Amino acid sequence: MDKPVIGLTGPTGAGKSTVAAVFRRLGCAVIDADRIARSAVETPACLARLQAAFGPDVAPGGALDRGELARRAFASPQATALLNAITHPAVIAESKRRIAGAREGACRAVVVDAPLLFESGAQTLCTVTVAVTAPEEKRLARILRRDGISEQAARERMGAQHGAEYYTRRADYALDGGRERAAVERAAARLLERILGGRDDTGTD
Repeated sequence: MDKPVIGLTGPTGAGKSTVAAVFRRLGCAVIDADRIARSAVETPACLARLQAAFGPDVAPGGALDRGELARRAFASPQATALLNAITHPAVIAESKRRIAGAREGACRAVVVDAPLLFESGAQTLCTVTVAVTAPEEKRLARILRRDGISEQAARERMGAQHGAEYYTRRADYALDGGRERAAVERAAARLLERILGGRDDTGTD
């Protein structure tokens, strides 16, 4: 039987990275869609499209200014959608390639760690999907501590994403990432065994 492909998603600051780390520690191969996206936007074709969409100064001299791109791309839902339309096809193609390679290895399962799993259509690459969510104020505190940005910038970033219900309504499993780290780690470990055990029930942990 093919190794399962677990789509892991959720809004920024919800605890998704903690869950991904648990899955990796327990024998899963983790594919980071954000890293794939960071590489994709550096290609000449993608840079040209980004400059056309957001202005030539997002890549002065052909080098991407990620801060300026983020400022413009997260300024409105329309701008964020435009960024996604430019980058998603390349991310999907590379994710497919990496999933196939990972399945040939010794991992127990392949995890596609993708904040934009549903928006990009990458859930179609997955056997099962997991959403990690947390209360907004908990997420805000984590983002401020993690990224060292202003509260306004953090709230703009959060506002560019969907609310928790968007993820939980679409995912096969929902995990509460708002708890203390140790509790999230225990819940993630239980959920992985549940998925690998072939149980077909869905729900919240």
